[in-house]
Parts: sequence; C-alpha cells; structure tokens
Amino acid sequence: MKELIRNTKYIRKKRYEAIVIGTSQGGMTALTQLLPVLPQDYPIPVIVVQHVHPSQGEFLTEYYDERCALTVKEADEKESIQSGYIYFAPPDYHLLIEKNKSFSLSIDNKVNYARPSIDVLFESAADTYSSDLVGIILTGANNDGAHGLDKIKQKGGLTIVQDPETAESSSMPQAAIDVVEADYVMSLEEIKNLLIELGET
Repeated sequence: MKELIRNTKYIRKKRYEAIVIGTSQGGMTALTQLLPVLPQDYPIPVIVVQHVHPSQGEFLTEYYDERCALTVKEADEKESIQSGYIYFAPPDYHLLIEKNKSFSLSIDNKVNYARPSIDVLFESAADTYSSDLVGIILTGANNDGAHGLDKIKQKGGLTIVQDPETAESSSMPQAAIDVVEADYVMSLEEIKNLLIELGET
C-alpha cells in the first residue's frame, strides 16, 4: 500500500483551471462528502464522471444541486466550461473537453465497459488543460480512470486518489495507484480539505 502523502509540496500558487473526478460503485456517498463543501464562489469548475444506470442521470444532478452551493447540471454539447458549476457527464454518453474549453458528447463504443468513461474525460481534459488540471479517482469496482489519471500526471497536472482502505470499493483507486505515482493518496476528509485549499490558492 502506498503511504499516505499529507504534505502540500505539489500545491502551486497558480490556480488550477479545472478539476475532473471519476467514480463508480460507492460514488454517491463519496461525492456527497466532497461536493457540498465547495463554496458558492469556488473558482474552479468541477467535472464528474459517475458510472450510473442511464435512468439515474436526472436524479443524480437534482440530488446534488439541492445539496451544493455551486450549480450542478449535466454537461451539454458545445457548452463552455465555467467556474461556479459542477458538471456531470450525461448517462450513456462519453464526455470530452475540446481545446476551446467546451464540452463534446460521444456515443462511441464503451471504454472499460463504461459509457461515460472516466479515461475518455481525463485524457481529453489533460490534452486541453495540461498542467493546469486536477484529476481525482474515487471509489469504484473497476479500473476505469487509471490510464487517464496517468496522462494527467504526464502532462504535469495534480493527481489525487482516494486511499483504497477508505473506499467503499477499492478496485478503482487501487488500479490507479498501480499505474500512477499519484501526488496524493488520501481519505475523503483529506481530499475535501485539499479541494478547499486549492480554491483558495
């Protein structure tokens, strides 16, 4: 098990431009601990892939919108990414980020048995934001997101993984740790505090 990293040497004084989060099994519980703590003036847009059944998409955004200070919505085709929002990938669509920092949606084949795929979001976000991106892998029962997080790391972005020992399902964070020398491996409480600090940088 990778030792927990609690130092702050990776936090730069320059503000990050986007945060991407990937989660699957146990994700609702994890996200409910993280997203509602972000203040209304949080300066970094947050973009989430949560593996859900296609029928659950509208419930998911309504659930978090009622609990978060930030506006929570599904990402729309060609929508410009802005601060003040938490965007969710629509069910059964891959979510990509274009060079002009807008969204595009795809119904291409599933990746890692998933659509939306965390890897697809992370890899396109890394191409667009490079070192100005934060990537976070939370609880989940497969290995989606590991290679996307590795690409974020290669581009100089900040990489965070939930400590598998604290995850409802350890497979996804452990797969990420096996592939990526993540900057932080942390409990949800520590990730929450780090997200708040990133918004204040």
